[in-house]
Amino acid sequence: MITRYDPDALNVLGGPLDPCGLDPVTGFYRNGCCETGAEDVGLHTVCAVVTAEFLAFSNAMGNDLTTPVPAYRFAGLKPGDRWCLCAPRWKEALDAGAAPGVVLEATHEETLAVVPLDVLRAYAVSGSG
Repeated sequence: MITRYDPDALNVLGGPLDPCGLDPVTGFYRNGCCETGAEDVGLHTVCAVVTAEFLAFSNAMGNDLTTPVPAYRFAGLKPGDRWCLCAPRWKEALDAGAAPGVVLEATHEETLAVVPLDVLRAYAVSGSG
């Protein structure tokens, strides 16, 4: 079950923000959605379908997303998982040629302050599944 932080949150297309993922549970608020608020200084707003290339890039940047951390009920990510990424980190991955796909319907509109919609559209993947 998803408990929304902001039930009125919009996605980058201007529609209601869809959930990003519950397996593993993602989002700054760990509610499955790429919602954001004043506490979210990292802007965890991009719903990405992570790739091996992106996971290696993230690890090289000092953020290991593959190693399980049981204390936080985090099993580690694998390629194909959906995860709310920080918009600035997604942009860094883009600039490095390692940007993963983006689920536009589940990517929060605040992402547009960092990445233009036409760029996000170029990396769009299906919102289903």
